[in-house]
Formats: sequence, C-alpha cells, structure tokens
Amino acid sequence: MTFESGVYPVYDTDFKIGIKGKSSTDSDMKSIADMETFSMKIDGKTEKWTSMTTKGWERALMTGKGFSISVKGKRNVGDAGNDYVAATAWKDGLDCSTKAAIVFPNGDKLEFDCVIDVTNPGGDDSSKVAPLEFELLGDGRPNYTAATTTTP
Repeated sequence: MTFESGVYPVYDTDFKIGIKGKSSTDSDMKSIADMETFSMKIDGKTEKWTSMTTKGWERALMTGKGFSISVKGKRNVGDAGNDYVAATAWKDGLDCSTKAAIVFPNGDKLEFDCVIDVTNPGGDDSSKVAPLEFELLGDGRPNYTAATTTTP
C-alpha cells in the first residue's frame, strides 16, 4: 500500500534485515517476525563558533550524522530474520554487521549498512513470551530514496 498524504499505522512500514551479513542481496533481505515496535534516532553532529563579524551571534554547521533504530518484539524460532538477529547476540566484530532496509507506506525507502547490537535475547517473566530486543546502529551514510509520485 502506498499513499501520498495523510497519517498511517506503523504496521504499514516494511522493515527488512540482510540474513547474509554485508554480502546480502535483495533476495537475502527478510522481514523479522513478531517485531512490535521500532523507533529511529538521528544524532546530528554540529560545530558551533562565534566570529567577530557576527556581533556575538553564534553560527553552526552540521558536520556529521549518526543514526540508530531500536527494535522490540518477540523471539520467534524458525523465522529467518528473527533467527539471524538473535544469533548475533553471541557474536562480535564483522559478524554483527549486515544490511537493512525500511520501506515507508508512501513508498520512500531507507537502505543502510548497520551493526546489530542485541540487548535482550530472550529474558523476561516466566509467564511472558520471550522477547527479542536490539539496536541497529548505522554504519556509514544511508541511502534514502523518496518515492516517485505520479501526477494525474
């Protein structure tokens, strides 16, 4: 479903992870079953200075950016995306690096390399479903492609 204006439910967002690390191709991009929430954070790096010519007024320039995506859901054994993410809890180095993609309901697409940092691989109360919680830390510049709109 794509649309050009208005609000949308978050579940219309298509979220995928590369299950073959950084060598993942389009066919290796899999949804992660039973994820319930995700939130994105962009961390802008700015340099600020006050020159003599600005009469005391501060100037600023965005000199870099970083981003992360927090994802929370349930551990679903047997799902390719869920199993891949869960397995990185016990790995390090480049074995935690992969590709990810998010397609928003209006058709915009965000593709990026990332590091998976599993923060909860399954612990909770005995009467609850085992969780899977992790951070995707951006590794380099993402590729953001705006949807093309058609004019009637």
